[in-house]
Amino acid sequence: MEKHSTHKILSWLWHTSSYNRLQAVLNTIIGLSEVAVSLGQVWAVKHAIDVASHHVDGSVISSVVLIGCLILCNFGLTISSVWVRNILGVKAQNRMQQMMLDRILRSEWRGRNQMHSGDVINRLESDVTTVVNFVAETLPNALSVLALFTGAFFFLFSMDHTLALAIVCVFPVFLVLSKVYMKKMRRLARDVRESDSQVQSMLQESVQNRMLIKTLEGEDMMTSRLEEQHSELRRKVVRRTRFSVLSNFIVNLGFAVGYLLTFGWSAVRLSMGTLTYGGMAAFLQLVNKIQQPARNLSRLAPQFVAVFTAAERLMHFDDLPLEEQGDPIMLQGVCGIRLEDVTYAYPDEPDQKIIANLTFDFRPGTCTAIVGETGAGKTTLLRMVMALTKPTEGRVLIYNNEESGLHYEVSPLTRCNIIYVPQGNTMLSGTIRDNLLFGDNEATDEDMYAVLDKVCAGFVRELPDGLDTVVSEHGGGLSEGQAQRICIARALLRKAATLLVLDEATSALDQHTERQLLSNILADRRHTVIFITHRPAVLEYCDASLDLTQV
Repeated sequence: MEKHSTHKILSWLWHTSSYNRLQAVLNTIIGLSEVAVSLGQVWAVKHAIDVASHHVDGSVISSVVLIGCLILCNFGLTISSVWVRNILGVKAQNRMQQMMLDRILRSEWRGRNQMHSGDVINRLESDVTTVVNFVAETLPNALSVLALFTGAFFFLFSMDHTLALAIVCVFPVFLVLSKVYMKKMRRLARDVRESDSQVQSMLQESVQNRMLIKTLEGEDMMTSRLEEQHSELRRKVVRRTRFSVLSNFIVNLGFAVGYLLTFGWSAVRLSMGTLTYGGMAAFLQLVNKIQQPARNLSRLAPQFVAVFTAAERLMHFDDLPLEEQGDPIMLQGVCGIRLEDVTYAYPDEPDQKIIANLTFDFRPGTCTAIVGETGAGKTTLLRMVMALTKPTEGRVLIYNNEESGLHYEVSPLTRCNIIYVPQGNTMLSGTIRDNLLFGDNEATDEDMYAVLDKVCAGFVRELPDGLDTVVSEHGGGLSEGQAQRICIARALLRKAATLLVLDEATSALDQHTERQLLSNILADRRHTVIFITHRPAVLEYCDASLDLTQV
């Protein structure tokens, strides 16, 4: 993962803060108000003690009532803080997750060296939460800490110049130590987060591939691998915790010594008659409130480290190049695809050509089967047709059969003309209706049943809940063949698109059902069909075939 400079991370955090600045402003106001109330309580307690000990004139009852009012104000500010955190915090987190997911979905397709989906989810959940909490809560808290330190220092300075300056003199040393601490803690935190992502990735793969693991009797192996990942995570957490505990011990020891010196100094002044009881109580409270910002800084340091680590992981999404953006290019009429001397090789293996000098025309309204041995380039060809990847050489053109004869080089903007049905079961959890509406969110029940009948999925009518039948992930509750037909129906609901790409989309169907489905789709010649298949029966319905093994 690329390491970013502190300046770049801070700039990114500032830009990101636009999504939750309202919460940050409200938390800042609440925090500064809490500082004012806290310092007011110090003065009120000092005044009450001096009144009770007859060092100053005043009413004890009024002094106690004032302290009570300040305590109630503090309660009110605490409640307000909880409301802001729970209401606006969730909203800010949701907005940032949506922004990050949108960036991922609009980025260029990368068939190789992709991030593991478990790692992506870990970043969208844990790292987004860390960043939002930092911007909306940690930074306002830091401002409150600074305000508390400043107010307490001047309050103490007005009472005892020497003591106030002596306490502040330790801060430069503290800042130097903090810089060293954060540098090492940032590295340790990054190691923990990366290891945690690996654990989540393994958990996700294990759950998704339960059937494979069970049939290979690999339960013990997966559990053992998970234990290895857990051991590595624990080892890194122990290293981080050991360093954190040692650092906190040194810092807290310094605070304890400072507090004892303050107590001794105030006791000497009290015995000499140069300090009142209320003054001594104020001394101890103010020293604590001056030290408290330093304590809070020591607690904030891990949060700064965590957000820098989380920001670096999320900034990776910003580094992903976006696909071409703009208005979709929708062609009228039935579309065709023409390959002109197309060659493709992976960027890191330029001499190993997956496809070499291929010229072929998928004419409008025809059905073409793409066949070939495994590794011949069938999937690569489909990705170029759908503009998920670009040919190393040559051009891929999309055109129509209208008089205008429009043609364009394929791009993300021409993808609106394509209907793609991938191999396997790609149903989403929810109802059958939810899945079909993903193809056309304005489709009526009549539209849905019409396309279901066309793909031989009339069985949906017989289900107790019909279109509202609930299915789990990957169409759980339906057979593979039933799920495949619903996936094809979902794709066909994209009425404006006329280029239909089927990637082994009928592999789970029996021969009779497959023949009937293909016959229904091809009957009106409303689509140009590109069919990747290994099944000879499909070839009977095709106008042409492209054998990539022989190219």
